[in-house]
Amino acid sequence: MLLGGTVAGPYQSPEEWEKLLAASHFKAVTAPFDCRTPRETIKAYCEAAKRQGAVIAEAGVWKNLFDPDPAKAAAALEYAKGQLALADEWGIPCCVNIAGTRSSVGWDAADKSNFTKETYEEIIRSVRDIIDSVQPKRAFYCLEPMPWMVPDSPEAYLQLIRDVDRAQFGAHMDFVNMINCPRRYLYAEGFVEECFRTLAPYIKSTHIKDSRMNLTRLTTMLEECDPGEGDLNFQNILTIMDRYLPADAPVLLEHMQTFSEYEKAYIHLADQARLAGIAD
Repeated sequence: MLLGGTVAGPYQSPEEWEKLLAASHFKAVTAPFDCRTPRETIKAYCEAAKRQGAVIAEAGVWKNLFDPDPAKAAAALEYAKGQLALADEWGIPCCVNIAGTRSSVGWDAADKSNFTKETYEEIIRSVRDIIDSVQPKRAFYCLEPMPWMVPDSPEAYLQLIRDVDRAQFGAHMDFVNMINCPRRYLYAEGFVEECFRTLAPYIKSTHIKDSRMNLTRLTTMLEECDPGEGDLNFQNILTIMDRYLPADAPVLLEHMQTFSEYEKAYIHLADQARLAGIAD
């Protein structure tokens, strides 16, 4: 696997970004540009990544295709198409978004409507529309699993892949987002294996982070955290991932704010991989 993440830190140019990338030792990174970035700048970032032996593994969308405001929803759809076209042109394997929500609370909010038959059918239509409009040859459109949004289990994701029925619809793996109940938390390694056993042939990118549960309250409170700050056994989990994923599969840290936070998490996971006998 190619361990990496988002290059964090102050940069204003591909040259400054490359210095941070070199210091990070990341083998895979998220795109530091989008479909609105000038072409020559995109080319410079791609060449910088190549010089440092890193692959640009993900182009994120992170916009709500089902926004209650029709203008915002339409703009999000066009941006998703633009990001998929960008990924395909520059050889970025995974263009990733979440399914979307009709909630007025937030773009990624929990809402009853997230699980209705109508929403599920709209997810299928929107994914097909994006892929059919762009007709990518190299990039895959993927949906990140969410605790309160389709897909929220490996079985639900596999069914969605079958229902969308498009060759360029792939899987984005985020097993911590699907650890959304005490049973999955307490049997995390078995659940992680179920995720990769079910979806491995379709996975284009994986997010990696930790999970912890507040055990001092009678109500459930699960939260993600940086690797090493929670309760997941990463020697075992990385061994599972190594068993199912190809050697060039990108595995990306996320949601940290500073270079030092990413560095600490990267070192922890690299150490766990070595202890598990997994080649870097």
